[in-house]
Amino acid sequence: MNWTNIKKWAKDKGYKVDREKSGNENNPYNYEWKLLENPERNGTTNSLSKIAMNIYNDITGNKHVEHQKRYAQEQIQKEIGYERSS
Repeated sequence: MNWTNIKKWAKDKGYKVDREKSGNENNPYNYEWKLLENPERNGTTNSLSKIAMNIYNDITGNKHVEHQKRYAQEQIQKEIGYERSS
């Protein structure tokens, strides 16, 4: 997703997003998001993909975060299983 698409998607979901130049060549912008009906639900990041992930996590009650934790745990279990079979 590009900035225009994320901005439109966030607005459709009830969020406001902004960006400011950061002065960093690797991450040229700082992004901010907030839920319009509850501005206490907000965040900042320097990554375009992370702002989309943060909003998605806010909408879904951290569904993506839970997926990442589960995936990491599965990888650890695979490594343990691999080490035992070696």
